[in-house]
Amino acid sequence: MPAAKRPAPDAETRDDAEPMRAGIQSVEVGFELLEALSQAPGALMLRDLAAAARMSAAKAHRYLVSFQRMGLVMQDPVSTRYDLGPAALRIGLASLSRIDAVKLARERIDALLLETGHTLAIAVWGNQGPTMVHWTEAPQTVPVTLRLGDVMPLLTSATGRCFAAFMGHEGRDAQRIAPMLRDELARLKKLPRNGGLPPVDVPQTLQDAQAVLEETRRHGLARVVHSLLPGVGGFCAPVFDAQGRLALGLVVLGSVATLDTDWHGAPATALLRCARQLSADLGHSPAVRSP
Repeated sequence: MPAAKRPAPDAETRDDAEPMRAGIQSVEVGFELLEALSQAPGALMLRDLAAAARMSAAKAHRYLVSFQRMGLVMQDPVSTRYDLGPAALRIGLASLSRIDAVKLARERIDALLLETGHTLAIAVWGNQGPTMVHWTEAPQTVPVTLRLGDVMPLLTSATGRCFAAFMGHEGRDAQRIAPMLRDELARLKKLPRNGGLPPVDVPQTLQDAQAVLEETRRHGLARVVHSLLPGVGGFCAPVFDAQGRLALGLVVLGSVATLDTDWHGAPATALLRCARQLSADLGHSPAVRSP
């Protein structure tokens, strides 16, 4: 008995079955307008929006009419300027709510490891302070007795300095971090000194600590050399979320014999670039002031 014939696939089924189709060019072109609006500091006139999207005003207007109907764009009736609409906001908030910052950071670690050649880590703020939640060792690793779940000191680790500088600058977080800094300074004063000299790269007073944190904010990332462990240096770069809050810290560390500890050296530059891209991916804009 001959096999029954399969019904011919309809046009939609054939379209879905074709891998890696070229896509719909008009959608991609129209997205340039939405991208231009998302990058602008505020609403734009039609001519400025069209120029930013690299298209004629007439062409841009046709797309904007459709985007307005969909709620992706709105136009102020008085100024006639265009801005993102409520539908764009809903899509953006839904996307942000589904982003796992640590997962996103872990996806970048392998590439960053190849670029820096040194051990990398991810830290978040836990119940007791900045806490290590991910650790990836370089092939030629420096012996560091740190474990996942360890809480890092605020003044003798790059991780701690990063969180103290960018979380404790003002507001409620500053009120929480200030007593932690005082307690840590008190503990540091009780440590034995080598030959009567204070530890290297370790603040001794509250004024010293504030100067270190201000230097951290000025450079956009934290650095330690010898202070956590003798012969070890490291950097920690902040990653911010869409509200400008510190989401996590990206850490690179290694032996000072092999790790370039210059503020503008290759490891610091690569770490800061990765952290800024992660911040952008989380919805952070430099225009949003980080606390």
